Amino acid sequence: MDRLRQRADFLAVADGVRASSPAFVVQRRERQDQGPIRIGFTVTKKNGTATERNRIRRRLRALVQRLDPLSMRPHSDYVLVGRRDALTRDFSTMFDDLTTALGRLDRPPRSQGEPRSKRPPAKPRQPDQLTRRQEER
Repeated sequence: MDRLRQRADFLAVADGVRASSPAFVVQRRERQDQGPIRIGFTVTKKNGTATERNRIRRRLRALVQRLDPLSMRPHSDYVLVGRRDALTRDFSTMFDDLTTALGRLDRPPRSQGEPRSKRPPAKPRQPDQLTRRQEER
């Protein structure tokens, strides 16, 4: 696995599919060439001081080092965007989150009209039904 280092590569991956967890967001974009898997790590300044951001990046790199490369799609670029929860979240929990997020990236995308859950949509309210707050007025 190689590292992503160019800004243009990070921006290209941002247009791909993504899955989030409390500690990070995983983004993936498939490439047309036959190159190796490339991974980039980024943490924005809103996540703390430089030492905290570096610690988040180190923890994310350690996660990927322990990950089986077969769980990632070949000829793809990945970016892990660190969040502040990566500082305090248990490492084994973060590893489980990463494997789950990688599995979610492989799911086919939902169509535009498809609901997020299997629960039937809520019934629309009738205009003559008032809420309690409206009745009190």
